[in-house]
Amino acid sequence: MSGCRMLLERLCIVIRWSQFTKCLSLAGKEAKKKAPCPGLGLFYTLLSAFLFSVASLFVKKVQDVHAVEISAFRCVFQMLVIIPCLIYRKTGFIGPKGQRIFLFLRGVLGSTAMILLYYAFQATSLADATVITFSSPVFTSIFACIFLKEKYSLWDALFTVFTITGVILIVRPPFLFGASAVGRGDSYSLHLKGTIAAVTHAVFAALTLVILRKMGKSVDYFLSIWYYVILGLLESIIVLFIIGEWSLPYCGLDRLFLILIGLFGLGGQVFLTKAIQIEKAGPVAIMKTMDVVFAFIFQIIFFNDVPTWWTVGGALCVIASSTGAAVRKWCQGSK
Repeated sequence: MSGCRMLLERLCIVIRWSQFTKCLSLAGKEAKKKAPCPGLGLFYTLLSAFLFSVASLFVKKVQDVHAVEISAFRCVFQMLVIIPCLIYRKTGFIGPKGQRIFLFLRGVLGSTAMILLYYAFQATSLADATVITFSSPVFTSIFACIFLKEKYSLWDALFTVFTITGVILIVRPPFLFGASAVGRGDSYSLHLKGTIAAVTHAVFAALTLVILRKMGKSVDYFLSIWYYVILGLLESIIVLFIIGEWSLPYCGLDRLFLILIGLFGLGGQVFLTKAIQIEKAGPVAIMKTMDVVFAFIFQIIFFNDVPTWWTVGGALCVIASSTGAAVRKWCQGSK
């Protein structure tokens, strides 16, 4: 009997040890799943910036198509991609009950920002329109502090100052630098309309980023883009009906550009949404200023428009702010 008792005790010890090691293994796997890769959100933002910049290049290349119509075509092409993804992921088309109001606001604000951005690209140069929109980090940091209670640190303020300084140096507004420093041959009134559209885009884009951060991972990013696409299409149709600017593009190349605008815009939107879900709104908005660098590169290559020294100085300020944000985030993640 004593031998059987000892055998049972040893067997219990072995079982308990096996259960203990299994729990440790599961805990380790769970910890690995929860531990985010440092800087992954910023990398997604950088990739999103590149894709958006390519889409912006195609917007500038399209001829005789209104900005609102370009937005409508982009929404149609993206919808054809999003619908199968939603069906495959079985997320539905409405979203969680508590998040629908945020999804609706995200869709309306995001689509309006898209239309304003496209109009800015058509009204002024690719580089100037891109840079003006990057007053967005200022609004994003303020809105995130107000609505999300995120900390606004001195580093955030410093990176924001660098970004704004870069924007001012690149745009060179006449009331600061004089009319001769601007060096424009096109209509100033048209440039002013493009500037207003770009600034308004920056405000709406900042609100969109904060809303995405508010929803977090509770909403599938494809569902978030679905609201952006469907509401953007409805908004574009209504605006086109009011202004009477609907017309099919004549050139086959323009039609190809419209398709590519939709595809590259969708890719940029997916990576930006994923970045916002795992990263704070402020650093993402600052890193997204890499759009400026891509815009100047594309402008030199495809439009033969060499930037001035003012532009170079502004670009360096923007690069410094985005690089500083990335390095700071990497250091925080490695602690």
